[in-house]
Amino acid sequence: MELTYFQTFREVAVRQSITRAAEALGYAQSSVTTQIQKLEKAYDVQLFERYGRGLRLTPAGEELLRIAVQMLDLYQESQEKLAKQGGGTLAIGTIDSLASYYLPPFVQRIRETQPELSIRLQPDREPSILNKLREGEIDIGLLLDHRPVDAALEWITIRKEPLVIIARPDHTLLAVQDLELTHLEGAEWMMTEESCNYRIMLEKLLRSQGISYHIGLELGNPEAIKRCVKAGSGIAILPRMAVQEEISRGELAELPLQQPELCLELLLAMHPKKWKSHALRQFIEILKGNEPE
Repeated sequence: MELTYFQTFREVAVRQSITRAAEALGYAQSSVTTQIQKLEKAYDVQLFERYGRGLRLTPAGEELLRIAVQMLDLYQESQEKLAKQGGGTLAIGTIDSLASYYLPPFVQRIRETQPELSIRLQPDREPSILNKLREGEIDIGLLLDHRPVDAALEWITIRKEPLVIIARPDHTLLAVQDLELTHLEGAEWMMTEESCNYRIMLEKLLRSQGISYHIGLELGNPEAIKRCVKAGSGIAILPRMAVQEEISRGELAELPLQQPELCLELLLAMHPKKWKSHALRQFIEILKGNEPE
């Protein structure tokens, strides 16, 4: 069970209001309600009852509050004592491409400096990552987007990440002199799922220029897309980090298009009230340096 739920429970008990507790914690009211419901389900009791316009604790709630306060006090004490030490767990929510092509050397670096630290890398879709951050289920989220997407979270821009259009090295488009976007008219694309932000960005650009396109395949991850591009005649758009090795080896080629708007930012997100352990602060500094030290 998440300790966050007990922190939320204490705030609701003190303020006698889900609305005021949500404001104090920086959570959505629905998140506070869900956390209380999860506690009630776990203990099989009702913790609050309506009292006028507010809430008050049931006898079971009063008993749990006494225990929860002791637990949270001990947790705070442990944070203060261990802030300069290693150990603990770092939970990172991220998308597949970052988990595969960007994070491994940085994870290795923090493991070298914090050998007792346990790291949980949880690939997921962006909406789920944001929800887990809001509810305190993960420590940080790493995303590729063109702007921060939730004002309730704290955001750090790590770097810019270009998007590149790739093809087989023998693709006919690579023989075109002074290649422009209009030369992609009617091209066959290997696309990610519809919710992918760089697919959305590409399709918006193509439509704005009146350029028709054909989607030959929709695939769930960058590795599958790269393999299909190598085997067929289609083209695809992916973050540069996902295709750099194949381009260097000559297995794929980048179409020489000058489209600076096809670029995303590598963003780190966390809850504004998130307590930053020594390991978390160190990991963020390693990421902000762009390359492992």
